[in-house]
Formats: sequence, structure tokens, C-alpha cells
Amino acid sequence: MYENFLRAFNRLHPRAFDFIQLMRLDRPIGIYLLLWPTLAALWIAGEGSPSLKNVLIFTLGTVLMRSAGCCINDFADRKIDGLVWRTKNRPLASGRIKAREALICFALLAVLSFALVLLTNALTVYLSFAAVALAALYPFTKRYTYYPQLALGAAYSCGVLLAYSAQTGSLPAQVWLLYIANLLWTIAYDTYYAMADRDDDLKIGVKSTAILFGDADRVINFSLQLASLFCLWLAGNHFELGLWFQLGLLGALLCFGWEFYATRSREAMVCFKAFLHNHWAGLIILAGVVLDYALRA
Repeated sequence: MYENFLRAFNRLHPRAFDFIQLMRLDRPIGIYLLLWPTLAALWIAGEGSPSLKNVLIFTLGTVLMRSAGCCINDFADRKIDGLVWRTKNRPLASGRIKAREALICFALLAVLSFALVLLTNALTVYLSFAAVALAALYPFTKRYTYYPQLALGAAYSCGVLLAYSAQTGSLPAQVWLLYIANLLWTIAYDTYYAMADRDDDLKIGVKSTAILFGDADRVINFSLQLASLFCLWLAGNHFELGLWFQLGLLGALLCFGWEFYATRSREAMVCFKAFLHNHWAGLIILAGVVLDYALRA
């Protein structure tokens, strides 16, 4: 159904699919990884009954902001994507889209996202400026630091804060446990992503945690994932989440264990599949949150 929609959209203009690829709408994994924890935070903020308005705002906003992030990322990487086996056919790297067009696309998507935020409250609007700044900064960090995954985690985790503040108008201290949990998880799964590109990145001088961690990459990834689950468990205690939430954490732990085992060869495609697999962990945790509230006596 999703692929049929994209094909139908492509018939509207001969270059439509180039922009679909620029925004990565043909590869929605990034949407999932951003959406599941955002919705989980929204459900917790609404104690199982978030407003329909906020659910729609943050679902659509996630799609728009992830798409905007892809535009600015490809703009920043336009001279190096062509040197990496997995990204050499991206629209900017292959010349099908110009740098100016990518910047215009980023600006339009950011404006649309901001229009959605204006439907919430003042605190959420203020937080959105930090979220956009982090999203725009992330693609450039890989030139100067080995911690671009940390920058991505900081940006991606803003969705948790925005969702909670939109629903409640506040940010209590325990919400930062959700933020930290998502940040740690993001570093881990994006390190798996970077492990798939490590050989090319070493040749062209791009930095990442995959290069920094070296042979300890898998152990550190799994440790980060365990720390993320611990933060979620602490947050769950604060928010009085019960059995179904705990089962969600257990399901995520099994996902992380499989990723650790599967990547023992460190083959590029296996590491990339481990990155993709993380969305199931996020979905299971979200399901645990939703069920925990829905099935309470």
C-alpha cells in the first residue's frame, strides 16, 4: 500500500521520486525509529489517553522533521556520499537534485513542522527551536568529532520532550529519563549503521562512534542498549507503569540480544540489518506502554 502510494505520487511529476528519495520516504525506517518513542512519551504524558490532536500532530510532524533531517544531511554529505557504496546513488550525490533544491526542501519541511508546533503550547514552541537546531547541526558533526551519533541522539530524543510538553505543558524531572533512554538507544543503533560504512568512512576521513569504539563496538552498543532499558525501567517506576510495560522492556532486550549475536561477523550488511531491526524494539516498548494503560482494571 505504501509503495503504491509512492508510485502514484511519482506520476504527478517526472522528478517526484528524486525528492521522495531525498526525503527518504521510500525508506521509512527513520520515521519508525523517531515515531515509536515519541508516541510512547505522548501516551505516558496522557496517562493512556493522549489527545487525538497531539497524536496527529506528532505523527505528521515526525514524518516532516525526519524528511527535513534527510534533506540537510544529504546537503552536508553531498561530496562524500558518492564515495560510499551504500549512498552513492542518492539524488544529491548522483546529481539528480541540486544543493539549492535540497536546502529549499529542508526549509519548506521545517516551516510546515513549525506550523504544527504552533498548534500546541508555548513551552513546546520554545523546545522546537532547540530540536531544529540540533537536527541541522548533526550532519556536520561527523567532520569534526567522533560523536555524531551523540548529536543524532540529542536531536532524535527531542521528540520525547516535545510530545510530553505538548500534552501536559510541563517537563517534570522524570521525563528526562525517557530522553536519556532514547539518546542512549539512538547512539547504539546508529553505531550499527555506522559499522556498515566503517571501511568507506576510514578511507574518506568521516568520523563516527563505530570508528571510535573499534573492536569494542558490539559490547559498547549492547551496554548502551542495556543502560537505555534501565533508564526506561526507572521512568516506568516513576510513572507507575506495570507488567505490560515490563514485558515490553523484556521484548526489547531480546531484540538487542539478537543484534549483539548476529553482528559477531561485523559484515556490513549484517550490521545494517541490526540497525533496521531496532525499530522492532521501539515498537515493542510502545506496545507495552499502550497495553499497560489500556488493560488496567
